[in-house]
Amino acid sequence: MRHGKKFNHLSRQTGHRKSMLANMACSLIEHKRINTTVAKAKALKQFVEPLITKSKEDTTHNRRIVFAYLRNKYGVTELFREVAAKVGDRPGGYTRIIKVGNRLGDNADMAMIELVDFNEIYNGGKKEEKKAKSRRGGKAKKSETETAPATETSAPEASAEETTETAE
Repeated sequence: MRHGKKFNHLSRQTGHRKSMLANMACSLIEHKRINTTVAKAKALKQFVEPLITKSKEDTTHNRRIVFAYLRNKYGVTELFREVAAKVGDRPGGYTRIIKVGNRLGDNADMAMIELVDFNEIYNGGKKEEKKAKSRRGGKAKKSETETAPATETSAPEASAEETTETAE
């Protein structure tokens, strides 16, 4: 009986399972999206989300803890630089699992696991709107600068009028 045992062993021994999850996590961090079976994707989600949470605070201690799990210095560097910068304000839920059907060879349930903030399809519109607002602000400033020469010519007149009013 397996009462209270919630960890999926994935039909592997401990060393093989840890190495497999570490390699899958490095691939996910590097490519931002990987295809795997649903069971492995769920196990990977539980494995990688605490590591992403640790990467939000860039300290030597957190880097060493994450390196102990990932065992890949390039994966750790990518996680603390690019991924942590994107997920800094997110309170959790850094990954998304999308089921994509069955594998042809053995009919296994397949899934795509991806980092949520790196998907341009779902998040692209929101991010572009923020950029568009800043561009519109830049265009408004350009239109102000075009009108600025006209106001500059009226500005000396206004200042002359103000000086005559203050003189009275």
